[in-house]
Amino acid sequence: MESSSAATVSAGPSPGPTPADLLRRLRARGAADPVTHVERVPARPGVPAPWPSWAPPELRTAFARRGVGAPWQHQAQAATLAYEGENVVVATGTASGKSLAYQLPALATLLADPRATVLYLAPTKALAADQLRAVAALELEGVRPACYDGDTPRAEREWIRRHSRFVLTNPDMLHHGVLPGHAQWSGFLRRLAYVVIDECHTYRGVFGSHVAHVLRRLRRQCARFGSTPVFVLASATSGDPSTAAGRLTGLPVTAVTEDASPRGGVTFALWEPPLLPPDSGPSTPVPPQSTGDHDDLQQIRRSALRETADLLADTVAEGVRTLAFVRSRKGAEVVAANARRALDDAVPGLGDRVAAYRGGYLREERRELERALLHGDLLGLASTNALELGVDLVGLDAVLICGYPGTRASLWQQAGRAGRSGQEALAVLVARDDPLDTYLVHHPEAIFGAPVEATVLDPANPYVLAPQLACAAFEAPLTPADLALFGDGAKEAVDQLVAAGALRQRPTGWYWRHRERPEVDLRGEGGAPVCVVESSTGRLLGTVDGGSSHFLLHSGAVYLHQGVSYVVDDLDLVDGCALVHAEEPDWSTHARDVTDLSVVSVRSYVDAGPVGMFLGEVDVTSQVVSYQRRRIATGEVIDTRPLDLPARELRTVAVWFTLSPQSLTLAGVQAADVPGALHAAEHAAIGLLPLMATCDRWDIGGLSTAVHQDTEAPTVFVYDGHPGGAGFAERAYGTASAWLRATRDAIAECGCESGCPSCVQSPKCGNGNNPLSKPDAIRVLDVVLANLPE
Repeated sequence: MESSSAATVSAGPSPGPTPADLLRRLRARGAADPVTHVERVPARPGVPAPWPSWAPPELRTAFARRGVGAPWQHQAQAATLAYEGENVVVATGTASGKSLAYQLPALATLLADPRATVLYLAPTKALAADQLRAVAALELEGVRPACYDGDTPRAEREWIRRHSRFVLTNPDMLHHGVLPGHAQWSGFLRRLAYVVIDECHTYRGVFGSHVAHVLRRLRRQCARFGSTPVFVLASATSGDPSTAAGRLTGLPVTAVTEDASPRGGVTFALWEPPLLPPDSGPSTPVPPQSTGDHDDLQQIRRSALRETADLLADTVAEGVRTLAFVRSRKGAEVVAANARRALDDAVPGLGDRVAAYRGGYLREERRELERALLHGDLLGLASTNALELGVDLVGLDAVLICGYPGTRASLWQQAGRAGRSGQEALAVLVARDDPLDTYLVHHPEAIFGAPVEATVLDPANPYVLAPQLACAAFEAPLTPADLALFGDGAKEAVDQLVAAGALRQRPTGWYWRHRERPEVDLRGEGGAPVCVVESSTGRLLGTVDGGSSHFLLHSGAVYLHQGVSYVVDDLDLVDGCALVHAEEPDWSTHARDVTDLSVVSVRSYVDAGPVGMFLGEVDVTSQVVSYQRRRIATGEVIDTRPLDLPARELRTVAVWFTLSPQSLTLAGVQAADVPGALHAAEHAAIGLLPLMATCDRWDIGGLSTAVHQDTEAPTVFVYDGHPGGAGFAERAYGTASAWLRATRDAIAECGCESGCPSCVQSPKCGNGNNPLSKPDAIRVLDVVLANLPE
């Protein structure tokens, strides 16, 4: 008996070793055991339930043809709540069959009412395409499912609007295509019975805040056409899913969280790459350190990328079907290239069984990789989180996770890609040389004994709310009754739009004043994507989001695509184009930036004697000013080259703490060491914040100074890297004591003497990790924790 989820890609049975045997062989590769902890997640049986009495016989028969003899208990519970008109979120584990929970009531309603319609929203096109295959395979008469997204040919769009009763799309298309053209969709919206929101835990931060208002705009248009659809949400396990789903939809939502599906056992290993010998040279660049103490070379670890590449090569050589998740696009390319090289050295041609998969590839390349995976041509894949959702991979034996993915929800989602259909699986978390990763592999209880994080989003963010209200006004004039739908701050945002000349107030409401509709970027990625074009041929290689282009595509940057290295000749920000040429340099590039910050307002604060803890708005100015070239083999800095790129300004939300100079002196921190102490504490605090909020260190920024012009005291700032904030700073402020306690412990427990990437060095530091003082950072945090209330 199977659970009905997305359509699956099966690589077939694997004759390889058991997970326990495979882990034993992997651990035996080196002199020292790299595994710090092994967690055995036991197999569990499923708890079936009878089909609900309201499920029509033809629907039960259709599911039976697909191998579903009966639903699991959580599927039946969630489906019945939805069928009875209650908004529901089913938050259960990977491969628990959440899709049946919404397919069952939605399809039953479509069969019972020939006029009813259903709207399905997924965060990725691939996931919507999988769901389309799953629904179409049921072969139910009159349902007419169809995908409506950016890839849909224009000739098909009119047919879908008029005839499809189960439309699958994404929030971007709902925002850009459906709601602005609501008159063309009036028939569909008037009969809308269900709105399905799949993988709703992915809607966090600024993106989640935008999607929350897109859903409010959808509810507004439905009400205008006389419908009140039921919302059914599916989520990975998360903390307080009912509250998060309610914040996303603006409605009360009932949560179903008891997972009754069967699950094969998982052997989950925490893997810390070994220390490099002091004379071998680092495998990753060693930033300069404030102490000038070269003993820290002993603390440099082998890079997680190289370790993951070797593990991927080893598992593929064993015939084990493996997916390696890598944090960055460049990292996925590096892991795939190194694994291919190692396999070809062992068995010429075996490297062809490994590939990279990431966002930014052209559609044709992604489809070809998915086809190769489907037919078993590939044994190993190095992927960004583009495959955390989307194509449902069945038949995988192992998952390698290169670096903590930022949240426990993502960690379990990625680990759950292997071991489907009740088979045993191996999952390995390979720690980066990073404060959070190091903390986690030595504190397994923070992974295996802790609840999954709550999803953080902030619909009241004025930088989200005002543009969304402008979009709503373009679709139909806003009325006072509408403002309650959009929540706190809506009236103030409308007043600002009126003052700015975007809206005109009339007795009947607020009207959009312009002919063109508002341009709003849902994903908050810093502008339109930048195209990467090969200079000699004009061939489009891929795209990079605008927010990352200054760091990844500046003149002279090394850009990787499918294992081929290119060097950027020119970055044209006006036209959104980077020209590159193929080259295999023996160096890598690392952009460096400078940051300035000023306090705009204080929302809340705690006066703790010599320590102050604050939450408020800040203005951040940052500019990429140069880049370093570093030898790939040794990490040696070749040179630093200047760049002439425009500064970027950001108004956002920050949490910060201040200390009196006297308290630092009493703690033994000398005046000359204060900058290094605060800088080290800032780095570690940024690294540990993902323990408390659904973010990673690339979502947030920081600044520390011995005397800040606005606080007139030694200060450490941590801020959200998105306009108006994303909710992360608020979470940090609310959990300040626990957050900074974990930060202090991570620094103190690290085995290095004066600071290393595992504790206080940062991979994104614009100052080259200089100055840093590890011992004084501990003293700074001791002062804060001694005075701050729990």
